[in-house]
Amino acid sequence: MKKETLLITLAFAVIYIVWGMTYLGVKIAIESIPPFLMAGMRYTIAGILLYLFAFWRGINRPTWQQLLNALFIGVLFIGLGTGCVAWALQYVDSGTTALVIAFQPLLTLLLVWLMLGRAPVLSSYIGIVLGIIGMAFLVLQDHIVGQTTSIWGLLMLLLSMSGWGYASVAVKGLQLPTPQIHSTAAQMLGGGFVLILASSFLEDHSQFSFAAITTNSWLAFAFLIAFGSILAFSCFNYLLQHVSPEKVSTSNYVNPIIAMLLGWSVKDEIITGQSIWAAILMLVGVLFININIVEVLKEKRSRFV
Repeated sequence: MKKETLLITLAFAVIYIVWGMTYLGVKIAIESIPPFLMAGMRYTIAGILLYLFAFWRGINRPTWQQLLNALFIGVLFIGLGTGCVAWALQYVDSGTTALVIAFQPLLTLLLVWLMLGRAPVLSSYIGIVLGIIGMAFLVLQDHIVGQTTSIWGLLMLLLSMSGWGYASVAVKGLQLPTPQIHSTAAQMLGGGFVLILASSFLEDHSQFSFAAITTNSWLAFAFLIAFGSILAFSCFNYLLQHVSPEKVSTSNYVNPIIAMLLGWSVKDEIITGQSIWAAILMLVGVLFININIVEVLKEKRSRFV
């Protein structure tokens, strides 16, 4: 097997498995750490480590405009996108959360329509219908719709997907730092700072202390930094440079399955027959939707290369 083929295979394994594991990792980490604070520290530390590595390697520094663009995208991707997921996991199972997030391409499709004026093709309409039916199957279960806190969690997931979808479209028109490590580090620092700031205003720290953080939370936190942030993001960016975007997007179909199985086996989360049918409908819908999104974003990307 050629070296490049081996690296691509390993990179896919990382984004499939590790990103599927991060939902459970966040769930465990926030058992004794406030969610916004946990996410903010996670990405701030990861961003600092990446920058230190970049400076050690002597990689060229970005311009101020590139840096500001990366910080702005980081606020959307990480501050709003990932931060809201961490908050929602207080009230929504990790498997359910991963499955809802897999539906994010629908919002991206709608934003592509609004921001770029590109109406969906027929395959996307099929995906939308299947996805909406699947989402209804998922959320209209007694253990979800019967709890007010779960509803708030789902609304936060909607906000997360909106921020991530907007950033996915907007990023194609911005000049970002090169090489990619600078862009990734700046995005992490921008999002991490906003999350720490949000934690200081929105979370009650009166009952929190670092001494009270459990061993499991520390281990989950370390996993999220080393594997969920640095390793997985590096593999993701490597794949974007070596394979087509539609192949990279296949993680949307694998991550929820990993997350659901882990949540069921480790945290005794509920997997009902209705959840399985919801997963099938939603993931098939996402497949149809992704066909259109990939083509539109590839076309838009070519205008700025």
